Amino acid sequence: MEPYFLSSFLVLVCIFTSADAGSIGVNYGRIANNLPAAAKVVQLVKSQGLERIKVYDTDPIVLKALSGCGIKVTVDLPNELLYSAAKNPYFARTWVQKNVVAYHPSTQIEAIAVGNEVFVDPHNTTKFLIPAMRNIHQALVKFNLHSSIKISSPVALSALQSSYPSSAGSFRPELIEPVFKPMLDFLRQTGSYLMVNAYPFFAYESNSDVISLDYALLRENPGVVDSGNGLRYFSLFDAQIDAVFAALSALKYDDIKIVVTETGWPSKGDENEIGSGVENAAAYNGNLVRRILTGGGTPLRPQADLTVYLFALFNENEKDGPTSERNYGLFYPDEQKVYDIPFTVEGLKSYKDSNRSSDTGSHQVAAPVNGGVSKSTTGKTWCVANPDAGKQKLQAGLDFACGEGGADCRPIQPGATCYDPNTLVAHSSFAFNSYYQKQGRGMGDCYFGGAAYVVTQEPKFGQCEFPTGY
Repeated sequence: MEPYFLSSFLVLVCIFTSADAGSIGVNYGRIANNLPAAAKVVQLVKSQGLERIKVYDTDPIVLKALSGCGIKVTVDLPNELLYSAAKNPYFARTWVQKNVVAYHPSTQIEAIAVGNEVFVDPHNTTKFLIPAMRNIHQALVKFNLHSSIKISSPVALSALQSSYPSSAGSFRPELIEPVFKPMLDFLRQTGSYLMVNAYPFFAYESNSDVISLDYALLRENPGVVDSGNGLRYFSLFDAQIDAVFAALSALKYDDIKIVVTETGWPSKGDENEIGSGVENAAAYNGNLVRRILTGGGTPLRPQADLTVYLFALFNENEKDGPTSERNYGLFYPDEQKVYDIPFTVEGLKSYKDSNRSSDTGSHQVAAPVNGGVSKSTTGKTWCVANPDAGKQKLQAGLDFACGEGGADCRPIQPGATCYDPNTLVAHSSFAFNSYYQKQGRGMGDCYFGGAAYVVTQEPKFGQCEFPTGY
């Protein structure tokens, strides 16, 4: 995801949440031609009690408007400037002087996001990320701001090799040595934190047949037990964040904190964007605000109170992509709420998520596209991965099967009997089949969002034997 603020009569005190709980901020994207003036936006943000704001550039009008209001600000060095910042320390110093020093501390800049989701940037800017972060930090040192302003870089969950179960979270191997280890060392040395963009909506949209809507929207549900550590999860958000914590732990960086720099749910989407809509967006964001402001960390990090930035402040009418991309806003451009949710502890006192979904199970299964094959009519059957489904669907299905699906995935772990061939199709096939057999080979048990299908001949992947019953 990617893609704002002050008049003299505004009150100077922002509304803050309990110091023992987390913090809620908002992303102020401006890819639109109909947004209010920056000064009006600041007034709106303050009126809602939001204490933090994140912008995607260093627009002078926005930074001047934020002067003196007490709202904490995270600014962004755009991806297109990473090369210059990495290659030229003088460029980095000049950028910091013009875009940070010129406004701070009147504009309370607390962090610089160097790039945004760089690993998925089509312009291949990953190799410039760490040098750019170091040069920006050296510039802060020069101006004696390195203690008060942190540097990090938002990463998408696609940087994870594995996210299910959460306890098995790990970073993509090709990113560990060249990027993650030096970045995490940098964060540790500078006392900073890892910025993470997490969108349960994307996981639900692609796997609505197996992920409970209540689980995705942080509503009451039976929860899902992590097969690796026995912890029970009651929201997909917590599960995603703990997958990142587990990935950090696997590399011995347990001390690194996480700030969720983007999360949200679209109030409108295309026909195939399952789960989009006003009621679901209100439920997700409202329940998330309650979850963050009432304190407590995640199941894996119970003391890790989180700072979370909702995406986004406004609907942005000039964004490319599907309809959802233009409908993540909490507000319309006329400053009216898209839906009514609170942003403060005081507001939570009268908040109630009244629109309950009827799905309260730990997962739901839709009928398979091709009708499926029942054991009662065909004898022995197996479930295998569809190689044409694409890597994203296969990985999502594998994560579910080995996580909340309860499949026996021990044989496909490194060194185990079915680890070879070490391919996504082979591992997904084993996991899909394990789930299918455990569920009783019924209608809909071999679907995984279209990433699997039933066969009547035993699959062959290396020396691995596929079970036909449990």
